[in-house]
Amino acid sequence: MAEPEFTATGVRIGKRLRQLTRAGQVRIEDGRLQLLTSYGSEIDSAPVQAVRASKPWFAHEDRALADVNGTRYTLTLNEYDPAPGKPGPPSARRFIEAVRKAAGRGG
Repeated sequence: MAEPEFTATGVRIGKRLRQLTRAGQVRIEDGRLQLLTSYGSEIDSAPVQAVRASKPWFAHEDRALADVNGTRYTLTLNEYDPAPGKPGPPSARRFIEAVRKAAGRGG
């Protein structure tokens, strides 16, 4: 089994004003983006080419938006990448770059 192209744990995932999980997981593997709960249940998934990732202009640096199957999710990652060897989710900017790279849209 191949290593995931991107993995983030401890991610707060929300939909509109509703929080779905406080310690979720975001994975990009085999050309597919998955949003998972802290228990590993799938919230949503789609081919990475169909996902739009962006940075909301009005939010903190640790937030990213992901449009998956017509649903907009708010992801709260980290403002900065954690130090090497330290736990924690990567930065929102790194997530956006990973989606673009996996979809072949540059990065």
